[in-house]
Amino acid sequence: MTVLKLYHNPLSTNSRRVWIALLEKEIEFELVALKLNGDQFQPNFLAISPFHHVPVLADGDFHVIETLAILDYLEAKYPAIALMPENAQERTIARMIQMVTVNELTPAMSPLVRQTFGGEADPEKLEKAQQQVATVLRFFEGLLGDNSFFGKGDRITLADVVAGVSVPWLPELGVSLDEYPKLQAWCDRLNARDSWQKTQASPELVEAFKAQMKQLMKPQQS
Repeated sequence: MTVLKLYHNPLSTNSRRVWIALLEKEIEFELVALKLNGDQFQPNFLAISPFHHVPVLADGDFHVIETLAILDYLEAKYPAIALMPENAQERTIARMIQMVTVNELTPAMSPLVRQTFGGEADPEKLEKAQQQVATVLRFFEGLLGDNSFFGKGDRITLADVVAGVSVPWLPELGVSLDEYPKLQAWCDRLNARDSWQKTQASPELVEAFKAQMKQLMKPQQS
């Protein structure tokens, strides 16, 4: 039986989403780490990832790029431990959360990241980003309601996997979750899971990343 390979970087949120899903679905896999120091441009990696991005999932000779596509593939091929609800409304809610995370929350976080690491902050863009993040958080808080996770009952879904590696980082970017107690409790539940703990980047890696980001932002300061 072919063992799946996940090409990843431990600081990549997209890589972490797939890594968590593999653990939650209890699928055997091999991690192949990239440093993203130029190794993503090597011909052997470009052959399977022409846009030189991680993650990439290799299932034998079949290679899948783009995080949501990888998650869909895993769900379709390994349905024994389901991470998507069967109910039409619940399934649609899970998909909405994935798309809102990717299309609304992630772009809005970019100006906050720049500000956090000392980059040039455009006040207008920053205010717009903060408003957008607040809109997403209110939306998520309402959808979560009194549930432990975005699926009914105590089972996580791909909605939790996708949103659950982004929302917990917001306090690091100066966005408090105090006004969203249900989301804060949800973050705490996710962070307590083995899959989140096993995929959490080490403090040393995080600090090295912060130092690198601050260095990259310096030339852009006025």
